[in-house]
Amino acid sequence: MSIAAGLTGLARTSSAVTRSISAENFTGAKGAGGMATEGTGALAADRLGRGWKISPSIDIAAGETVVLADIDGPGTLTHIWCTTAPHAAWRQTLLRFYWEGEETPAVEVPLGDFFCNGWNVFSQVSSVPVAANPNGGFNAYWPMPFRRKARITLENLAAEQMTLYYQIDYELGEVADDAAYFHAQWRRSNPVTAGTDHTLLEGVEGKGQYIGTYLAWAVNSPGWWGEGELKFFLDGDDEFPTICGTGTEDYFGGAWNFDVPGQGYTAFTTPYLGLHQILEPDGLYDSQQRFGMYRWHVLDPIRFQEDLRVTVQCLGIARGHGNGLRHRYRPNHDDIASTSLFYLDRPAGAALPTTPGLLDLEVDTHM
Repeated sequence: MSIAAGLTGLARTSSAVTRSISAENFTGAKGAGGMATEGTGALAADRLGRGWKISPSIDIAAGETVVLADIDGPGTLTHIWCTTAPHAAWRQTLLRFYWEGEETPAVEVPLGDFFCNGWNVFSQVSSVPVAANPNGGFNAYWPMPFRRKARITLENLAAEQMTLYYQIDYELGEVADDAAYFHAQWRRSNPVTAGTDHTLLEGVEGKGQYIGTYLAWAVNSPGWWGEGELKFFLDGDDEFPTICGTGTEDYFGGAWNFDVPGQGYTAFTTPYLGLHQILEPDGLYDSQQRFGMYRWHVLDPIRFQEDLRVTVQCLGIARGHGNGLRHRYRPNHDDIASTSLFYLDRPAGAALPTTPGLLDLEVDTHM
């Protein structure tokens, strides 16, 4: 749906009702906001009393999983905002969504990666469905319909307590018969085995559409790293895919290595795609180049009827090796973490990767 179509819809009345869950209203109940008498803001508000920001956030103990929302449907999640302290929590927590009472999550992604900030270092994102704003204000506008039940949890895998501010906005009302369920998966190859692809998705069966990719990519080799093709294997494709891109920077809407002569790698963030994060080595502890890239298939969803598999090649260029050739391709051993977003005609059932532990998730940044 285009932005213009979304604006047109604002003029239409509806029988749906709007609700919101936060630390000031844990259930989203009507007329129940701002009623807390205890919470993380109680001391700061001790001279003001009830109704004056007594509970703006929650503390999540080390190893604890909290339920952020437990909603009876039918309805649709319309907006999620959150921020944390410390920023390290972005890669030390797992965000999960469950639909219709399923025990298997449809979404299992580190909090920062869900909002295109997988390196524990803030990066501005100015896209239509995802916005990351100074300094760590995360927003997602993906519509997430459900019919009977929606449940959202956050697990703190770190050894320290974290603080979470959050707001989950939703509508209660009818859901269309053909509305699919929102899914997201995170996978990491650290490092990629040379000559193999990094798998973004596999084992997805059913009908739906692929809607987005975020990659947190750390380069372990000199030279240009982004020659690899994104491949989408649709509806029974085996060795060769139906959709095959021409290079990593091409898929994310850039060209010629994202390299503007005279200024090098150049960041950009647009409504549907971007290279929004470029982290340079510091000559001491931060030893590699690291990048953050997103592409949202909002105007060009990749539709599948039976099954879906998605991969990307870890492919660089070795230059000046002689024989009259300017360059040749070289399989690399980079660190690639991917977040893949898609809608599916069932609330669960897509094959999930093994749930990552803290050591699988961690990134060491000193910036």
